[in-house]
Amino acid sequence: MTSKTHGYIFALLAITIFSLQDAISKHLASTYPPIFVTMIRYWAFALFTIVLASKMRGGLKATARTKRPLLQVVRGVLLAVQVVLAITCFAVIGLARSQAIFSATPILIALLSMPILGERVGWRRWTAIGVGLFGVLLILKPEGEFFDVKLLLAILSCFNFAFYVIATRLASRDDSSMTSFFYTGVIGAITMTVIGPFYWSWMSVGDWGWMALVCMTSISSHYFLIRAYDLLDAAAVQPLTYLSLVYASIIGVTIYDETLSLNTIIGSIIVVAAGIFTIWREHVVGRRAAAAN
Repeated sequence: MTSKTHGYIFALLAITIFSLQDAISKHLASTYPPIFVTMIRYWAFALFTIVLASKMRGGLKATARTKRPLLQVVRGVLLAVQVVLAITCFAVIGLARSQAIFSATPILIALLSMPILGERVGWRRWTAIGVGLFGVLLILKPEGEFFDVKLLLAILSCFNFAFYVIATRLASRDDSSMTSFFYTGVIGAITMTVIGPFYWSWMSVGDWGWMALVCMTSISSHYFLIRAYDLLDAAAVQPLTYLSLVYASIIGVTIYDETLSLNTIIGSIIVVAAGIFTIWREHVVGRRAAAAN
């Protein structure tokens, strides 16, 4: 098989395992505080990043060397907050609807990259952003008389993750992807260790088994994602992440008895289409800029 084929296999494995991780996290967050669940998960993740970094050329010291220490700390904190927000959303909003709203993240990234990264956005991407935001409004449309304020948590999660991705792009200008990955795990674990003990809960033996599975899925999914990015461009991997919405819908409906409204289905299709176009357009513009230089 070609390296690209291996890359797609790694990407699909990562996305599938991430979806299983989300489903188990929803189960745990329905009984235990999301901050506590995130803390245990980050302990395993940080251990994995430290072991991986120690095996890189130059060892742990070389991997930890960064030209943007403050930015790396901000990234780590943002992602730790993001995991807590996402797990909370899965518990109070549901897997399917949460992922439907999360699918708007690439559109928000394109929107925020203009003032923060100084990127220029042409009329095609502006159109995709507008269409995507319309799809989000469809997903958020009240099914009764009142707007469900819990959905604002998912919107906050979207913005938080968009800022994390933009911070990662800024860091990538000076630091390697492995350095950024190292700080993602270590800073996130430190952040959660400072806050998490205040939310400590005694888990049942069975739930510790689920927690162990969450930790294993966290480690394996990130490993496969790293391998995927080693073999594929980000533009090839990112559209595949929309499979998470499909997985979340199937798991949410079949296991957690969630329901999908017509607005959610139509809105999700619109958002995914706009997001894929935005990702593709960014890739085209990036290649043209690289060729010009």
